[in-house]
Amino acid sequence: MTAPARGGILAAMSNLVSGTTLAEIAALIGDVARANMLSALMDGRALSAGELAFHAGVGAPTTSGHLAKLTEAKILAVEKQGRHRYYRLATPAVAEALEALMSLVAEGPKRYRPTGPRDEAMRAARTCYDHLAGRLGVAIADGLVARDLVRLSDGAGLVTPEGDRFLCDFGIDLSRRPGRGREAGGRPLCRTCLDWSERRPHLAGRLGAALCDHLLRKGWIERVKDSRAIAVTPTGSAGFAAVFGFVPE
Repeated sequence: MTAPARGGILAAMSNLVSGTTLAEIAALIGDVARANMLSALMDGRALSAGELAFHAGVGAPTTSGHLAKLTEAKILAVEKQGRHRYYRLATPAVAEALEALMSLVAEGPKRYRPTGPRDEAMRAARTCYDHLAGRLGVAIADGLVARDLVRLSDGAGLVTPEGDRFLCDFGIDLSRRPGRGREAGGRPLCRTCLDWSERRPHLAGRLGAALCDHLLRKGWIERVKDSRAIAVTPTGSAGFAAVFGFVPE
């Protein structure tokens, strides 16, 4: 049985940066332009400064200043490809902390804002960095817990022996999935991430990433262009019902 990894909002926040105070982190994230940049990176992609400037609604010089601050604080990481530089969230812990903060925003005072189709699509299914969130992500977690394939407690996750066999039969071998690139070292196998729209946990860690990647490869889900939203395909609807025991909304 795989040992559980402890976690939660405070754990995610404490792992954001090293040597930077909570007040400094809050100031970095609290700027509207920087918050928009971070939101745009929540789907796990790496974007150029120009793309992030568009999402933030600011000019190139201002964008450069924001990116320098976020990179220096180790909230963002830079990937160089030839002459081009692409920015991404530095670690899964950053994404999980941002998702937790979004859940606090969702619980705050309500402000009137017209709701569009994309809002509902995001609540139905979306990516949270490299794992699934929204009603779909929560339903997957609930289904695995109900069958005692995964056990969750206080941000920690444990894959049972039955869960290992289920995942192997489904085509996921976690022993061969050390993590995402440079972030592989020390990344928990299974942990929870508080879902901002459902306000309940979905699966994160290497298990969450493996499930998302495998479902994309199987064609059960597909990305919605220019959005973090995820669409369930007809094949996926039948597959979720047969394998996970629920029909996606």
